[in-house]
Amino acid sequence: MYKRKIENELLSWLNDPTHKPIVVKGVRQCGKTSSVVDFAKQHFKNIVYLDFREHPDYKKFFTPNLEVDSIIMRISAVMPTQKIEAGETCFIFDEIQDCPSARGALKYFHLDGRYEVMCTGSLLGVNGYKTREERIEEENASIPVGFEDIVNMYPMDFEEWLWANGIQQIHFDYISKCYHDETPIEEALHDRFRELLHQYVVVGGMPEAVSSFLHTKQIGKVLAIQKRIVDEYKSDMLKYAPSTDKSRIRECFESIPAQLAREYKKFTYSVVKPNGRARDYEGSLQWIEDAGIIRRCYNTKITELPLDGNKIQSEFKVYMADIGLLVSMLEEGTQSSILEGNLLSYKGAIFENLVADIFGKMGRKLYYYHKDGGVELDFLIRYKGKCVPIECKARNGNAKSLRTVLDHNEKYHIDEAFKLGDYNIGRKGNLLTIPMYLAFMLKEI
Repeated sequence: MYKRKIENELLSWLNDPTHKPIVVKGVRQCGKTSSVVDFAKQHFKNIVYLDFREHPDYKKFFTPNLEVDSIIMRISAVMPTQKIEAGETCFIFDEIQDCPSARGALKYFHLDGRYEVMCTGSLLGVNGYKTREERIEEENASIPVGFEDIVNMYPMDFEEWLWANGIQQIHFDYISKCYHDETPIEEALHDRFRELLHQYVVVGGMPEAVSSFLHTKQIGKVLAIQKRIVDEYKSDMLKYAPSTDKSRIRECFESIPAQLAREYKKFTYSVVKPNGRARDYEGSLQWIEDAGIIRRCYNTKITELPLDGNKIQSEFKVYMADIGLLVSMLEEGTQSSILEGNLLSYKGAIFENLVADIFGKMGRKLYYYHKDGGVELDFLIRYKGKCVPIECKARNGNAKSLRTVLDHNEKYHIDEAFKLGDYNIGRKGNLLTIPMYLAFMLKEI
């Protein structure tokens, strides 16, 4: 087990006297089950673990009624050695989206109050893409609005990756001080963080891939794991989507590398398929986003807050939610180039998706700014109460757009900007350049 940020969220949940059953929601293979089970082992005497994907027959525990004592009676009949004691037992409902009745039972477990319930769900955000029987089952289950606490979990972020690689608090304190003082980071540490960043781009945050790399250092094994996870995502698209949308969802997903390879990376349906139109594919793209596999980055009308209020709904880029999975979808040899320090290939797609990965796993929504024939800013964020542009550039990269908005405050209302890339910390007027590996420091809003 690696240290994960979800641990603090679970502890806060348990210590809240008003807490309800918790649902940990996230993309498949991001570590939900491991984190929940490990937490439960630390805090409860007895654990009743039900995996509805592995054992669909467990659904029978929740019919014909959802009375807690009746559910326990059915479980104990099938699992006679399982200890279930009031005040000492935690139920874990794994892949709860596969058993809507179990989710419906959360209301009754909360009202009963004798047992804790922790759940995981991989496709809870996917609505409207179920078989007729599954829709009827979900409708009859009466999902317990107001009787569950929902938290999002992501694949390991860059900070968790640093923890897994032995970076200590003293190192975080040092780079944080350098960032806030705007002073260069000492060369040995700077080189080490650059190395770890390049490795993170290739490995990403899927715990199995991380574990394989840290134990074997063999990129081939990591790539095999990543490709298997991508194949599992595609299988979900076939299993959970209606037959009329299966091929379209897969076409949208497989077009992502080509979308990001374009000079202007706005998602274009004609790249998915010649003559493709939004009305044909927008629902399919929504499915992939709801499943947590991708993130959208919206263009904004102006460079001002509120960013969400100024976004253009029909203009967006699409990034993979995990940078390692994107790289696994690229041509063979990309991994070796990145580990050698070459992040300049693929027309900036890797740089941008890396920042989208870091910001997205921080919980930031993603925005950019683009005007035809004019200014293009890779990202806009709310930082210390202001709209701040972010440019992702290589060493000595041209930041013409940043210079333009900074020189015309009367038009763009921008006071400062950040440039992220393969260099150390430095400031020139109202433009602060920082290493790409410090992107996770941009936490303040």
